Amino acid sequence: MSRPVTATIHADALRHNLASVRTHAPSSRVMAMVKADGYGHGLETVASALRTADAFGVAAIADVRRIRAIGLEQPVLVLSGFDSPEDLEQLRALRADSIVHHPAQLDMLEQADGEPIGCWLKVDTGMHRLGFAPAQVRQAHARLSAARGAAGDIVLMSHFASSDEFEGASANSRQTRDQLQVFAEATAGLPGPRSLANSAAVLGWPGSHGDWVRPGGALYGMSVVAGKTGADFGLRPAMTFATRLLAVNRIRRGERVGYSATWETPEDMAIGVAAVGYGDGYPRLAPAGTPVLVNGAPAQVVGRVSMDLVTIDLRGHPDARAGDPVLLWGEGLPVERVAAAAGTIGYDLTCSITRRVDFLQG
Repeated sequence: MSRPVTATIHADALRHNLASVRTHAPSSRVMAMVKADGYGHGLETVASALRTADAFGVAAIADVRRIRAIGLEQPVLVLSGFDSPEDLEQLRALRADSIVHHPAQLDMLEQADGEPIGCWLKVDTGMHRLGFAPAQVRQAHARLSAARGAAGDIVLMSHFASSDEFEGASANSRQTRDQLQVFAEATAGLPGPRSLANSAAVLGWPGSHGDWVRPGGALYGMSVVAGKTGADFGLRPAMTFATRLLAVNRIRRGERVGYSATWETPEDMAIGVAAVGYGDGYPRLAPAGTPVLVNGAPAQVVGRVSMDLVTIDLRGHPDARAGDPVLLWGEGLPVERVAAAAGTIGYDLTCSITRRVDFLQG
């Protein structure tokens, strides 16, 4: 018997969310982030649905190859950049752009032979991962502008650390304001388009939109804003993760359920056993009380999540039977609620879906 665990990907929701991003940032071009296999939704499926995006952002050159293989010709930006002259050759062949974030990359572009590539110059405004320090930006920009391996206008970009906290008095919102100011000062007077806004900034920091926005989670219907779901911003979930009950068991009061006997039945009750576990990508750390929907009505996980199964409190579901549908996240149960229960974010959950899950087109 095949496992009844499915992840249904909704192309109409992806297109709706792209349109919503354009509504929030009407003067900006949209680079759709499709890294991490389209945030776990399937790169080819997502890129095809988002074919009206102005560009795509990926983490690896191999992802550019996959996008070109399905016939899409938009610009594709490799977010981690290139590490060697061989990488540059692949970028040329695939007509891909690259982030430039380190002096060694400038050296390679200055010495490069062959067709130049499009370049995005990354400024470290406070995230402290990749990018040139503000004091280095003007020199880096001058070198990149003169490098024979760099083509056309240089896009000036940065990345926010805390844009999920909107304008306000908190330390995190102050950090975003500080990053905006650092970027403005570091790039003042330099030619070229600007790009700062990720999904949260698209939704909550309109002053950051610039020439390009780079939404990721918002395209998939997800929010990283505390206490908010994508639906609160008019977004629709692009994934329905679902399974079915394998069994409904009557358990007496005081019995313990699951590995390590962490949950005790408070009364005589029905326990459902659903065909999903951390082997499918359901979060192992989801505690008792994590929400699910059984036959469209609320229920909750009890006991520990195991590799292949979860157990569900079926009090309030007197008619539940083996074979009944269980919604793990999707329309009616935002992935953000499940993620919050598990102490993580929705991006983590959708990116963790494993290969044994049956992916369907919705």
